[in-house]
Amino acid sequence: MGIDFHNKGNQTSYTTRNADNSWMETLKELVPITSISKAADIGCGGGIYSKALADMGIPSVIGVDFSEAMLVGAKENCKNYHNITFKQGNALDTGLENDSFQLLLERALIHHIQDLKTCFQEAYRILEDKGVYIIQDRTPEDCLLKGDDCHIRGYFFERFPKLKEQEIKRRHSSDRVVETLKEIGFSEIEEIKLWETREVYEQKEQLLKDLQERTGRSILHELDDEELNALVTYMDQSISIESTIVEKDRWTIWKAVK
Repeated sequence: MGIDFHNKGNQTSYTTRNADNSWMETLKELVPITSISKAADIGCGGGIYSKALADMGIPSVIGVDFSEAMLVGAKENCKNYHNITFKQGNALDTGLENDSFQLLLERALIHHIQDLKTCFQEAYRILEDKGVYIIQDRTPEDCLLKGDDCHIRGYFFERFPKLKEQEIKRRHSSDRVVETLKEIGFSEIEEIKLWETREVYEQKEQLLKDLQERTGRSILHELDDEELNALVTYMDQSISIESTIVEKDRWTIWKAVK
């Protein structure tokens, strides 16, 4: 089945939360933020991380997404940010100018892309010399960690092993990412692991509602409605706490320099 990013019904699915401070602090450790005047957020979805880049003090941020529906949601989400603009394009052909950005972010994007080489070539083209490329995604190892009261995602694969197969198919290994970056000409490649707080739920019912609506979780679009109901029931039974659930996801971040 899969998510249809072009469906207007999904245009607010990636606008309902804010980037956690832990993510911003991690980025500040990797990137000289105070020297960045222009950044691009490719695969920006609903603009959550475009806003985060602006909140960190970057004067000019452009978000690029291939979905017009996503961009409608992003523009509404960022309507009070006059230093954020949006443009329709895709990671293989952004339509942005050569050598134009000091920072390029691609978060939760490359698992939707098979042709990493073309994606990374496009990033190299639009970055200035010494520009920083930040890729954030999950490796298969990140995805398949055991579920617990914080790592909610792990329960998805326990209840529906078929999702595990789907996840392994669409995720790239770290070795492949690093080797492709080197092939394109990037240097100073670093890799770190991050447990990023995704959301804090005051009550378990809020989390279950979030899951029922598939909010911001493309993997849940692989389940039909009956399977989703079964998953929500399973999650209700598996999560042992009823209030203040701090949901965290394990990510891999790669930093590379042009």
